[in-house]
Amino acid sequence: MEVTDVCGKSIAEGSYVIYQGTGTMGKVAAIKTIDNDIWARIDSTNLWYKSNTLQVIDKSDEKLTKVSKEDLKEKIRRVRKTVGEDIDMSSELCDGGG
Repeated sequence: MEVTDVCGKSIAEGSYVIYQGTGTMGKVAAIKTIDNDIWARIDSTNLWYKSNTLQVIDKSDEKLTKVSKEDLKEKIRRVRKTVGEDIDMSSELCDGGG
């Protein structure tokens, strides 16, 4: 039985996939069949997903590249500089409904 993704592309152990429901990405670590349903375990979460809910992606997808702590800290510094450390929203709040 051929294992395919939502688009009909073949999935094998080692394939890079994305679960569209949450955006979870990773490499297929294992494949199994239970009651005619094909499941794939993703290494990033160690969870099983039905193969027809996954989409095969290219390994070089930008979203799969790891971001260093330093890069994240720099991005946070830039955002804080742009919007400021503290944001006063007291005049922007609306009354609650009821």
